[in-house]
Amino acid sequence: MKDASYIRNIAIIAHVDHGKTTLVDGLLKQSQTFRDNQAEMTQHLIMDSGDQESERGITITAKQAAVYYGDYKINIIDTPGHADFSGEVERTLNMADGVLLVVDAQEGPMPQTKFVLSKALELGLTPVVVINKIDKPARRIAEVEDELADLFLELATDEAQLQYPIYYAVARDGRAWTTMPAMTDEPGDLSVIFEAIIRDIPAPKIKEGAFQMLVTALQYDAFLGKYVIGRIARGTARRGSSVVLMKRDNQTETARIEKIFVYRGLVREQTELAIAGDIVGLVGIGLAKIGETIADRDQPEALPVIAIEAPTLSMYLGPNTSPFKGREGEFTTSRQLGDRLQRELETNVALRVVEDGIGFVVSGRGELHLSVLIETMRREGYEFEVGRPEVVTIHEDGDEKEPIEELQIEIPTEFTGVVSQELGMRRAEMVGQETLLSGLLRMTYRLPTRALIGLRNKLLTETRGTIIMNSVPCGYEPLGPKLPRTRAGVLIAYEGGTTTPYALEAAEARGELFVGPGVEVYGGMIVGQYNRQEDLELNVCKAKHLTNMRSKSSDGTVQLTPHTQLSLEQSIDFLEDDELLEVTPEHLRLRKRELDHTLRKRAARD
Repeated sequence: MKDASYIRNIAIIAHVDHGKTTLVDGLLKQSQTFRDNQAEMTQHLIMDSGDQESERGITITAKQAAVYYGDYKINIIDTPGHADFSGEVERTLNMADGVLLVVDAQEGPMPQTKFVLSKALELGLTPVVVINKIDKPARRIAEVEDELADLFLELATDEAQLQYPIYYAVARDGRAWTTMPAMTDEPGDLSVIFEAIIRDIPAPKIKEGAFQMLVTALQYDAFLGKYVIGRIARGTARRGSSVVLMKRDNQTETARIEKIFVYRGLVREQTELAIAGDIVGLVGIGLAKIGETIADRDQPEALPVIAIEAPTLSMYLGPNTSPFKGREGEFTTSRQLGDRLQRELETNVALRVVEDGIGFVVSGRGELHLSVLIETMRREGYEFEVGRPEVVTIHEDGDEKEPIEELQIEIPTEFTGVVSQELGMRRAEMVGQETLLSGLLRMTYRLPTRALIGLRNKLLTETRGTIIMNSVPCGYEPLGPKLPRTRAGVLIAYEGGTTTPYALEAAEARGELFVGPGVEVYGGMIVGQYNRQEDLELNVCKAKHLTNMRSKSSDGTVQLTPHTQLSLEQSIDFLEDDELLEVTPEHLRLRKRELDHTLRKRAARD
């Protein structure tokens, strides 16, 4: 690398599913990063490498890659588009000098577009706009451009930020144009995006002085251990040089840079020297944590710590206490759970963990943020139980305040009534409504974060899966009154055993079952949802007694309705305050906190 003027550091930001990871795919492929015969040339969403990212179709963790275009090196940071992972956005934007803002040509700016753009503009990053998916039949280019102009006018912190270039793309096909093409099947490639990055995004601003770098991300592998990732703010990093780690508590630790890696495509390449402005991975600073500074030993000066917004939801997570504990998980103790959560804190900067008896209170940005952690631990062999999500309040000016969110919903007009009714019960305030060119109705609400718990699954059911909903935090307001319970009661197994078709046939007349025949259950386990408001205990393991009028073979004539299999998110949404979710690598089991029915009834009376 000649010098920092030949480096460009950009972050790709967008609302979820607007095509930013697809655009990164195109940039990687068209920069000859891969050979023609490499597998990546035929893959899609190359950067979404995690199992859950592939399954959910979303970006969860920010990732780095680098491409070369002519003499220029372009470091690309792919960021999540979902509000629950905005902590990833906040920490990684510090490595960038500009952003590619990707906007859907039909949907236009959405809630998360506003959130990530506001963060970028606050940091003074230079924006370049890419209107993607211009081949959609319902595209509305002129309206989207007007909406973007309004958004920049609202969020800009500097007049210069109101002057931004716009490009038009079909990222899926790897084509882009400087002006809106007459026909979207016109030939093209992404060279206009490469040239825009080099022309419109500034080179890194370099300070004079000795080596200094802010730790922005951490990665691990089995061979070299911890990689400390960040952008060099000043000076040069040399292999073998001594450095000082400046920790959050003002303590310092001396260390040595054992290896230096820079990015080429998705892989890390070892180098002896890295210059200011480049994004690197250092090995040898094992105690480093995100937000801390690595500096030259002779000139130890700390950089400002990355500011991360506070969590909005918390939930209890502790060792499994059900009768089935220890059967299916490899890691089951409180100490093992605590060690795993401490490791998560090193990289998951928006997470908070506090000890609570034998368990922990885990706080994050939303249900998805927490459920991804739970699913990750479950796949790693951990067995534990979780409680109902609760809102994280703050105390300000003598008042207790709760987080508020802006919710945007798009639905067919025939579902307006059921959606309005459900949101009215949750004390949501409508702030806007418009009919889109596609015929869908877009409704915007302000509501407490706690009102969102369980809302997505409820509305998906009510609208037959047609709803599109997104939310983004928008501040705090005084804590409102308790929300009414919107869920019916549950069917509870009275005693343990194995469920039988005979017993379930009688039980399904009382409500919706969550278990089928031949399933092992325990007393106090939730086996279904009652069709009334109160809870009902019943025996789902009862066998048919044999008499001279009945034969065992007649059990085969029982016709049961297929039971409902709840996903992890649906199970978490389902929980009430007196219930827990048992999570193991093999099963999800809903249960009452108090398994003994006598003690449970006594607590209900009290």
